[in-house]
Order: sequence, then structure tokens, then C-alpha cells
Amino acid sequence: MDSKVVQTFQKCFVQVQNILDQDRLLINEINQNHESKMPHNLTRNVGLIRELNNNIRRVVDLYGDLSSSFTRSMDASSEGDSSGKSDDQKVRIVSYLS
Repeated sequence: MDSKVVQTFQKCFVQVQNILDQDRLLINEINQNHESKMPHNLTRNVGLIRELNNNIRRVVDLYGDLSSSFTRSMDASSEGDSSGKSDDQKVRIVSYLS
């Protein structure tokens, strides 16, 4: 694979991992607030849950971008590819990542 593609994948995976780490902290805080049953904490959970939902959307978008990048790299490599991989095999690989 092209080093630029690998760098793009690595960057995306790092971004996703950072978001997921943040989500873990958000979920812990949401759970603590819920268990406390204090009105202020329960009200705060509304904003925390919105932030969590936005983070999930960002992860979905990043994986979508990653899938598109992979597809483009597969298309680009197939133009000069002499490996004999069928289009069927490429579709299965891309479908697996989507």
C-alpha cells in the first residue's frame, strides 16, 4: 500500500481512538450523574449525552472517510495492478470495511 494511504489510515485510527477515549470518560460521568439522582447532575447529563451522540457521529464520519479512502486507493491500484485480483474480491474487501 502507498505510504500516504497508510498515514491516512493511521491518522484516522488515532482520531477515532481519541474520540472513543473521550466517550469512555463521558459515559462514566453520565453514569455517576445518573446514580447521584441530583437534579443538577441529571440536567448536566442532557448536554453530556448530546456530546456523546456528536462524538459517535464523528466516528461514523471518520470510518466513512476511511472507507472512501480505501476504495479510492484500491481503484487507483487496480488501474496498474497485475496481481490478478478480481473486481469481486475488491468489492468484498471494501464491503467488509464499510
